Amino acid sequence: MGRSDDNRDGKTSGRGEGFKKKSFARGNAPIKRKSEGDKKPSDPNVIRLNKYVANSGVCSRRDADIYIASGNVSVNGKPVTEMGYKVKLTDVVKFDGRLLSPEKKEYVLLNKPKDFVTIATDSRGRRSAMQLVLNASKSKISPIGRLDKDDTGLILFTNDGEMAKRLARPQNGLRKIYHVVLDKNLKFEDLKAIEEGVTIEESVIRVAEISYIENSPKREVGIEIHSTRNKAVQRIFEHLGYEVEKLDRVVYAGLTKKDLPRGHWRYLTEQEVINLGMIK
Repeated sequence: MGRSDDNRDGKTSGRGEGFKKKSFARGNAPIKRKSEGDKKPSDPNVIRLNKYVANSGVCSRRDADIYIASGNVSVNGKPVTEMGYKVKLTDVVKFDGRLLSPEKKEYVLLNKPKDFVTIATDSRGRRSAMQLVLNASKSKISPIGRLDKDDTGLILFTNDGEMAKRLARPQNGLRKIYHVVLDKNLKFEDLKAIEEGVTIEESVIRVAEISYIENSPKREVGIEIHSTRNKAVQRIFEHLGYEVEKLDRVVYAGLTKKDLPRGHWRYLTEQEVINLGMIK
C-alpha cells in the first residue's frame, strides 16, 4: 500500500510530509525570547568585592570570600562581611588597613630577540619589545629594567608597580645569568680578575660567578651578576679590553628560557609570582 492510499481518508500520520498540529501542552509551550533591549547592561564601573580583592593580588577569589566574612575588608572605611557585595571602582577598599587596587596584576615574560629596544616609544623609529607583548594584557604593562637593542633574552613586563620597584632595588640581590660572546678568547687571568671584582669609576663591580661555556670556544662565558648598574656586564669586559659581540640573558630572578622560543612570551605561573613576591 502506498503513502497516498494510507492517507486516503484525509487523516495524517503525523510523520514525514504529514501536518502535525501544534500542541501547547506542558513542556511544549512556545518560549518567549527576550529582546536585546530587555537586557540590562552591566555597569563596567561596578565589581564584586571578592573579585576586587583577588584582582589586587592579595589572594584568590575563594580566599577573598573567607577574608570578607571575617571582617578583614573595609569599603570606604566600613567593614563589609556581606557575600556578593558590589563596589564601585572609585570606592576605597582596604585589606587589613592596606589600600587595594582593583586592576588585575599581570606578569608577562618575554624572550626578547635582537634589534628590539625595551623603551615604549623611540624617537628614532626603532622597533620596541612592547609591540611583541601588545596582546598579552589589556592593562598597561611595562618592562622591569632594560636590555639593549642588540641584546637578547629574558625581560619581565608587569603592571605591578610595587613589585617593579622591589626588583629594581640594588640591595635585593636579584639573580641574573648571561651568556656572553666576546670578540676574542677570554684570558684565564682576566677571568680570575673578574671573579675578584673589577673597579670601574672608583666603584667595584662584583660577579657571583663566571666560567667558560663547556665545549665552546674560550670567548664564550657564562656570568652571574647581581648588580643593577646600567650595562654592568659590558663595562666589565670593555674595561679589560674586550668587546661584547652577543649578550643573552638566560636567567632572570629564577625565571628561565625553558620552552620559550625567541620572540615569544608567556604568563608567569602562580608559584613564580609567589617566588618573586618573596624578593625584598
